[in-house]
Amino acid sequence: MVLTLLKALEIQLPFGGVGSAISRIAIVILFAFIFLLSSQATLNAFERFQNYLEKKLKEKSPQELITEFIGLLLGLLLAFFVTQPLSLIPIPYLGVVISILVYAMFGYLGLRISSQNLDELQEKFKEIRGGTKKLETIKIPKIKGVAKVVDTSVIIDGRIKEIVAAGFLEGPLIIPEFVLEELQFIADSSDSLKRNRGRRGLDIVKSLQDDKKIEVLISDLKYEDIKEVDMKLLKLAADVKGKLITNDYNLNKVAALQKIQVLNINDLANALRPVYLQGESLDVLIVKAGKEMNQGLGYLDDGTMIVVEQGKDYIGKVIRVEVTSVLQTSAGKMIFAKPI
Repeated sequence: MVLTLLKALEIQLPFGGVGSAISRIAIVILFAFIFLLSSQATLNAFERFQNYLEKKLKEKSPQELITEFIGLLLGLLLAFFVTQPLSLIPIPYLGVVISILVYAMFGYLGLRISSQNLDELQEKFKEIRGGTKKLETIKIPKIKGVAKVVDTSVIIDGRIKEIVAAGFLEGPLIIPEFVLEELQFIADSSDSLKRNRGRRGLDIVKSLQDDKKIEVLISDLKYEDIKEVDMKLLKLAADVKGKLITNDYNLNKVAALQKIQVLNINDLANALRPVYLQGESLDVLIVKAGKEMNQGLGYLDDGTMIVVEQGKDYIGKVIRVEVTSVLQTSAGKMIFAKPI
């Protein structure tokens, strides 16, 4: 109808070829908006859409807006080349209608693809600029599932790698950049023991990133106003409404006071240790003498100490012993036994 009106009024468009097609599309869209806005229901719907759009724009960072705008322009540019052959269609106005649909579709695709691949684009920009770290920046509203914030002690410990590989841990693991900086500082230490622990921690992080069973996110939230790393970890766990994975006893207590759920790998290891009852028997290697007379000491595979009465004469040998009692202390479990 709009095109018929234009023809009846004999409006001469100022451009030829591609410019003429674009001008026609613009005029069609303009008149379509005029007709749509003529009803009160349409005005109300447009107002709701405007409020929704403003809310979404406020949630996005300037970097996201720029990236999505570039994606939209690329989509429209691609649509321009695709619609060029449509001008050869002999049916009147069919090419214009198809062109509008193609422009809308490609513009939407460009917008969506750029939005969904923002993190990959950021990584590519870092590589182009010569960056060596491939870190995925996270934003709190985008985290799906129950996030687990990992502290330095757990990474250096290394057992989290096996726990993830066994499938006992799910949900995104969040490793803050300030934890990576702490690992880097330890890895650069002049002390050989600390240096090896730091390098092992960095290797564990790389292994977790390569593991397809779990998603690993690197958070760049700095919390410049907080000095201590432990307090930063608690703040991050609270912000993402997630759990904290740590082996630090004091951090565990502080997190409990702040109502932050803690996953302690040491507690998990203690829970998985085999339970031996009085009267059960097992084989043990006596490795050294105990503190008391004629005592021998051995260890289970999980590190549990076994004190064997009259076991000093069996040092260096594997013997069968019977459990006489089990002592649970804050440092762990201790088993007392006697040779059979």
